[in-house]
Amino acid sequence: MSAIEIKEVQSKKELKKFIAFPDELYKGNQYRVPPLHSFEISTLDKDKNPAFEYCEAKYWLAYKDGKIVGRIAGILNPKSNEIWNEKMMRFGWIDFVDDPEVSKALIETVEKWAEEKGMEGVHGPLGFTDMDLEGMLVEGFNELATQAVLYNYPYYPQHMEQLGYAKATDWVQLELKIPEEVPPKIKRVSEIVRKKYNLKFKHFKKSKEVKPYARQVFEVINKSYVNLYGFVPLTEKQIDYYTNLYFDMVNPKYVGFVVDENEKLVGFGLGVLSLSKAFQKAKGKLFPFGWYHILKALYKNDTIDLLLHAVLPEYAGKGVPAIFYEHMTQACIDNGVTTAITSHILEDNKPSLQMFNSYDTRQHLRRRIYAKELK
Repeated sequence: MSAIEIKEVQSKKELKKFIAFPDELYKGNQYRVPPLHSFEISTLDKDKNPAFEYCEAKYWLAYKDGKIVGRIAGILNPKSNEIWNEKMMRFGWIDFVDDPEVSKALIETVEKWAEEKGMEGVHGPLGFTDMDLEGMLVEGFNELATQAVLYNYPYYPQHMEQLGYAKATDWVQLELKIPEEVPPKIKRVSEIVRKKYNLKFKHFKKSKEVKPYARQVFEVINKSYVNLYGFVPLTEKQIDYYTNLYFDMVNPKYVGFVVDENEKLVGFGLGVLSLSKAFQKAKGKLFPFGWYHILKALYKNDTIDLLLHAVLPEYAGKGVPAIFYEHMTQACIDNGVTTAITSHILEDNKPSLQMFNSYDTRQHLRRRIYAKELK
């Protein structure tokens, strides 16, 4: 039996191999949506991602008979450990062939580093922030993934459990059928809430009108996500980073911003027409033709991904989401969008799940965070 060799990624060339490995592993798979390599480099490169101002990370590749058979990242996030009063190492960007010796070698490499750093446990898949891809797929292997989630083969969870990892929490995504008209309950609640709290829906005609509100979007996220698993508030530099990374491709039709009488953002929903099939055609690259598939999907599509929604804590439980989902639903109806996929929602986040009770829904995907205590 050939030995498994673990090599730490030390160069730009090796980082590109690290990023490209899943493309070979999932070649021909009709459900995985490959992320753009340029986005992956931006996230993993220590010179580009502002998370490295306080995070440490190492990346490793597993080799067998001279061939890459697996990869994994280890991430130490001191802010997360301080906020959650724990000593945990994160793992992410984990992929491997169906060989228990490979997954074992990868996980043990992260565990060893965790012990060297004085950590008491390991959990993941997690990124540097909640904006990164996270969670291991445990249900929905025959569903087309969205561009904002990880995909993995069914054997991944089996390997994790064999290595002593157990469920820490699950996220679910729902598939919504867009109705022929906005549900009456949504309309009714929207009207009541707007009048009661003197709120209004903010209309945008062009993408450039949305971007000035980006900072407020992340400020709402920082305040409203504080109790969600593993969340760490974004820094000013991270807010600038994600604003420049994502907000230029926002279509104002599918943006739902709710503001008070002072134009302060109190809640929002952010949707993007599905890029899943476009990303599959692009095969992780913008050039030579990836940009064309993505641009086409952004303007002509029957599916939308509801990427983010949040409401300021002082407005939680008061029905604010009805305002932005009333307008976003109508936009879908007007533009021939028939299906919506929600963002990933923690399974015990009942208020977020109940927002969609007025729609015809089914579970699309379920993803899991695995954790293990180190002895």
